[in-house]
Amino acid sequence: MLRKIAVSDLALGMYIHEFCRPRLHDPFWTQHVERELRDQEVLRRIQESTREVWIDTRRGKCPDERTPILAIAATSVRETDTSPTSMEKELARAKLICGRAKAAVMTMFSDARMGRSMNTKDVDLLVEEISTSIMRHPHALISLSRLKTSDEYTYMHSVAVCALMVALARQMELDEEQVREAGVAGLMHDVGKMRIAPAILNKPDRLTFEEYEAMKHHPQAGLEILQGSQQVTEAVMDVCLHHHEKVDGSGYPYGLKGEEISVFAKMGAICDVYDAVTSDRPYKKGWDAAKSIREMAAWKGHFDETIFQHFVKTVGIYPVGALVRLKSERLGVVIEQGEKSLLHPKVKVFLSTRTRVSFEPEVINLAHCDEQDAIVRFELAEDWGVRNIDKMWAGETSL
Repeated sequence: MLRKIAVSDLALGMYIHEFCRPRLHDPFWTQHVERELRDQEVLRRIQESTREVWIDTRRGKCPDERTPILAIAATSVRETDTSPTSMEKELARAKLICGRAKAAVMTMFSDARMGRSMNTKDVDLLVEEISTSIMRHPHALISLSRLKTSDEYTYMHSVAVCALMVALARQMELDEEQVREAGVAGLMHDVGKMRIAPAILNKPDRLTFEEYEAMKHHPQAGLEILQGSQQVTEAVMDVCLHHHEKVDGSGYPYGLKGEEISVFAKMGAICDVYDAVTSDRPYKKGWDAAKSIREMAAWKGHFDETIFQHFVKTVGIYPVGALVRLKSERLGVVIEQGEKSLLHPKVKVFLSTRTRVSFEPEVINLAHCDEQDAIVRFELAEDWGVRNIDKMWAGETSL
């Protein structure tokens, strides 16, 4: 298992997986990764030059039980544990991943706010964890990451966009390196907001025109921050700078249109907006996933139509969490996508639309050949007095 520990707790016999420091040209940092630490002088230099290190406890000495563990990466991060699993099981894993990712983003963004060079060493590990989760179950983490509180919005928004970018890249059948790069771009796309005045960034009401104009500076500010990192690629910086461009030229900061906007930036624009409109803000209740897709589809000129169709397939025509009415006059919430058809998800029914009387929840799989029921239309939770709808599909993980 991979663990991140402080270098003060590093000891001979431990197996160094990776250093938590920017990649430098000094061969010292490449010579001593992926190997057991046996030299006291090497240990001394590591402790003088960096603060944290990833170790592999399967291949070397384990830390003392009293040693603080700064982070734990699931073994699937470096192993190929991509076996399909149930929504319920992956939601539990996804909750842990979201927690680790949020903590890492908070640290990196805090460095950016303080004008320090960001230590982005953990980004690849986080993106790989997120990507592996999506391979095990494509909807668990991207659905769970919609659930966020207002005080953690900036950080969890970055995690959510990362997950959406990874899932979208896989749906578009991009290669593994492009999937990783898309995830990193999603994680870092809003780092420029750390250069925006906190009074604007955290304002509980809608922004004034002047405040909105100030907020529109965050793409350029993000580019300036990322240009100081040796680990960030041109594609990641491109998404940071251009994820608010629109294909009709009405976006910002440069009013690019059509093919002037890269594929990655077009992907970022869709993922960024989807998570924003599905999230609760102090001044606005988030739309449910289904309404968000319908509304975004109507915004002609905003998004690349081909990539948007890929995105619909990514989150589903009936996204997890959507409230739906069935032909059988039952109300239910979509809890999982159908394996073979976007039109036939699993639905947890719990209320009669004819009598408005609730009953013991039952999960039905509309993809089963002997299931005669079908979705008639979407419904709004407030029209039926339904509360805690997220708990219906995410269980205790939603809390």
